[in-house]
Amino acid sequence: MTDYPQAIQRTLTFLEQANIVLTPAEQKKIEIATFGLDDYPASGLQLLTYINEPRYCAKELVLFPRQTCPEHRHPPFNGTPGKQETFRCRWGKVYLFVDDEQLTPNDATGTPRCQVPAGSETAYTCSRYILLRPGEQYTIKPDTRHWFQAGEHGAVISEFSSESRDDLDIFTDPRVRRLA
Repeated sequence: MTDYPQAIQRTLTFLEQANIVLTPAEQKKIEIATFGLDDYPASGLQLLTYINEPRYCAKELVLFPRQTCPEHRHPPFNGTPGKQETFRCRWGKVYLFVDDEQLTPNDATGTPRCQVPAGSETAYTCSRYILLRPGEQYTIKPDTRHWFQAGEHGAVISEFSSESRDDLDIFTDPRVRRLA
């Protein structure tokens, strides 16, 4: 069972470490995404959505140490190519795995310092990654498979994107329920 108040307090601590100041109203809007999996916080994500409109979206994503957001993609919808998103690391390190031929495959540079959550190995297929440190960013094209995991101290990521439709996301792991 997830201790949501404790997870929210921990999220606020991470945001403070990243020098991100929230209003009291924003603090109350922090979400805990367990993805319907029973291994939170190993798999999961804490987030705050500032705005989500048809033309743009802005969020803060918080990952606890080694926490993983499951592999997924943002498919086309309503005549759009799907969500395009830019991740900008604000604090910590994040390993961003993306189905992008321009990135380095795992075996070319050695195994990154992260692992797929136990029991979910077959649900993670992207092998190319980029390590984002504070001030670095990467843009993920629409309908592109990706997953990400924080480094040893956790991470705070600002996400800037086109409209976010979490209910339409397609996860590689059939057990995932995004809105859970």
